[in-house]
Amino acid sequence: MAKGQLEFQEEVDAARIENAMWRSWKADGSGDHSGDHSAKTEKLERVRGSIGDSIDFSQIRYPQETRRCRYDDLPTFPVRPNFAGFENALQPASQCVVFDGCPEDPYHPSNTPIYQTSTFVQPSSSEFGPYDYTRSGNPTRTALEKHVAMLEHAAAAFAFSSGMAALHTVTRLLKQGDEILVNEDIYGGMHRLLTQDCAHNGVQVTFVDTTNLTAVAKAITPKTKIIHTESPSNPRMKISDLRKLATLAHQHKVLLSVDSTMMPPVICQPLLLGVDLVVHSATKFFSGHADCTGGLVCVRDPELAHRVAFLQNAEGTALAPFECFLFLRGIKTMWLRVNRAQENTVQIAKALAKHPRIKEVFYPGPGGCSSEALRIHNSQSSGCGCIISFTTGSVSFSRRFLDASRLFKTTVSFGSVNSLGEMPCTMSHASIPAEERTLPADLVRLSVGIEDVRDLLQDLQRALDFASSQKPPPEHDGYDSPCPCCWESS
Repeated sequence: MAKGQLEFQEEVDAARIENAMWRSWKADGSGDHSGDHSAKTEKLERVRGSIGDSIDFSQIRYPQETRRCRYDDLPTFPVRPNFAGFENALQPASQCVVFDGCPEDPYHPSNTPIYQTSTFVQPSSSEFGPYDYTRSGNPTRTALEKHVAMLEHAAAAFAFSSGMAALHTVTRLLKQGDEILVNEDIYGGMHRLLTQDCAHNGVQVTFVDTTNLTAVAKAITPKTKIIHTESPSNPRMKISDLRKLATLAHQHKVLLSVDSTMMPPVICQPLLLGVDLVVHSATKFFSGHADCTGGLVCVRDPELAHRVAFLQNAEGTALAPFECFLFLRGIKTMWLRVNRAQENTVQIAKALAKHPRIKEVFYPGPGGCSSEALRIHNSQSSGCGCIISFTTGSVSFSRRFLDASRLFKTTVSFGSVNSLGEMPCTMSHASIPAEERTLPADLVRLSVGIEDVRDLLQDLQRALDFASSQKPPPEHDGYDSPCPCCWESS
């Protein structure tokens, strides 16, 4: 078939392979390190049968006068690779860095350009090119979504303007009369969305402990269409068995959705465990620098991906090009950031567990959960993450502790390179009515950053000492931290 002249249906149905990888395979066969020449040949033949020897996606056209499909069935961006069955030969740290976001660009930039444009000139009045309007599709966003899909082993990934926009899109897969089962320990913004939006639009919302498979099985009804959970949960760090939840959900023809914001793909890849939808607040670990907001939905099934793509376009919730560029930049250091922060987290969790004023520590590591919960977490993740919650037995003590801390900035959110702290009941989960909360009022949540752990431990010890004393917390504006050597006199 002539270059760039795929028929529409063939184009949509093709097994989609990343162009950059194809170029690599064609040049030297480096995509397969098995040494099996026949296996390489078979793989390349499958690729040729799907997309031909070479396709210039920028030259693909969608004729409007002769098209055989509905307008809404047209792709809003060029055909993308399906990474659901992709086996990457690179290690996780390399996967974050080695990625060609714009393989068709004639200038071969080392970084994906920001296509800061709202519209794209079309080839004619009766044809669409690969892009037409940035709400529908943009090359910078395509690059981000392809990279995320590769990291998550997704059929497709979609970038949204915020984590809440991503979660809202998942709920839009439901219709009036459907039911969604939700983990009882859920992020406050999701609780608000479910109880004040979904419920008012005829969707039944049922809260259940997703760590208890028996309880989940009893809660499923013929109306149940989605089970949504977090593991670890935010903020009590409860662990759900994602493999068994997926098996249970699929037995009842129910989708399993997981908010994996606390477990970025360098730690956990839920789609490989049978999960259908993975959601991230990309604001956290994908950015890593607290400088942009965004959300991601990663989908295992191509048909479901088609529906998510439609909603993203129809509702106008897609992420803007500049933010996509920032997330592409953030991904490159995600493995380094997360691993350094995890190393710090383990040491901090041990120190907190030994402190006499700390009642209970919650995190998916030794001493932070039951042995069975830890076994489950280790079977589906490669690390403990960077979040610790703990109780002190006193709301006023917890407040004094946070107010006295200098390095752990008191702020909502998590996943930044710098350490953060908050009290969920009055901050991230404040939208949950007090009578509906399942959280201890004195609960503190820490997001551990990449600072030198010795400085973090010293900061925590000083803050705990201040909270234990009758002294007022050291005065500071919440932004500029004085040198630790000045604290004694403050």
